[in-house]
Amino acid sequence: MPAHADNSEGRGEQVHVPAARIVFSPEDRAEIASATTEILSTGAMTLAAHTKDFEAAFAAAHSAPFAVAVSSGTAALEIILRSLDVQGADVVVPTNTFAATAFAVLRAGATPVFADVNPDTLALSAATVEAALTPRTRAVVLVHIGGLIPPDVGELARLCTDRGLALVEDAAHAHGCRHGGTAAGSFGIAGSFSFYPTKLITSGEGGMIVTADEAIHEAALVYRDQGKAGFLGNTHIRQGYAWRLSEMHAVTGKVHLRHLDEFLARRAAVAARYDDALDALDGVSRLRLPAGDVCNYYKYIVLPRPGIDRARLKKELKERYGVSLSGEVYEAPLHQQPVFSDYAGRSLPVAEDICARHVCLPLHSDMTDAEADHVTTSFAAALASLDLDR
Repeated sequence: MPAHADNSEGRGEQVHVPAARIVFSPEDRAEIASATTEILSTGAMTLAAHTKDFEAAFAAAHSAPFAVAVSSGTAALEIILRSLDVQGADVVVPTNTFAATAFAVLRAGATPVFADVNPDTLALSAATVEAALTPRTRAVVLVHIGGLIPPDVGELARLCTDRGLALVEDAAHAHGCRHGGTAAGSFGIAGSFSFYPTKLITSGEGGMIVTADEAIHEAALVYRDQGKAGFLGNTHIRQGYAWRLSEMHAVTGKVHLRHLDEFLARRAAVAARYDDALDALDGVSRLRLPAGDVCNYYKYIVLPRPGIDRARLKKELKERYGVSLSGEVYEAPLHQQPVFSDYAGRSLPVAEDICARHVCLPLHSDMTDAEADHVTTSFAAALASLDLDR
């Protein structure tokens, strides 16, 4: 990794830090290639041994009794909601989430009701959910933004229990994350995870359902395979879909999952360097992790002071310092997006403010200390440059 030198006048060699970096060792690639050859030679290409191994390993890593591998995180969430029979009901979702969260609600036959979030966690709270409840509400989808499990999750769980609502976790960002010793996916009735390429653990494409509820587990096994009562038969008992995970994807995820602990440790070390550097800057705030909790820092979220032009900041960092920021979570709240105009209601000011001005520093599972320090020094310099231009 070359040392960074000032490149503002075209001199020296610049460090380039990408927005994301997918980490598979040569040994991992060789194992996956060998397993793929075996899969292709046997013809057992779906719902076979590698899928079962991946499910068992993921369940164990998240202290869950059951895990069901499916084709995507979106499919995982939709299957959970279908298993809960939310058709015709309202489901509360945070407005600052990926569109897939609300799409899963719609495709399960329910109506998304957008709620504001706690500014300290960027997640739903008992108060923001209570403000969004309707007589038709049947479920609440809690999204662990950036891998942070909100420390007030117990209050939300109690509210749901008291009101007879199902709490579902969209844990697409939260592989390996824990609060108070409890793993993501275990605070509600079920949790959905994504294995999209940028996620901490990836299988290329894919998702996972975790649950302690035997009924949801059994329903998910049926839903993911076209609603069939059994793999080899053609008796259909639910309106399922082709939500299976291929064996090639499963073995990729299984191999990658073995690195969960080392990825968590490296990312925590980088986040600690970021914390120290950013706490020394004026007008910058960040999310804070409760002592003893585990966060995977899928996104390292920073809020510059109001008035900073985010587009200019990102341009300055990339063009002058070679630092590409990670994608926002998210750049526009769902209630302001055209596809959800039929479900938009009141203003949700906290999410609107956060979505408009936060940024996410790049953080990789193999990031070096030098790269991390380059990011923070560049970020400070870029902010100072924008201040001078005011």
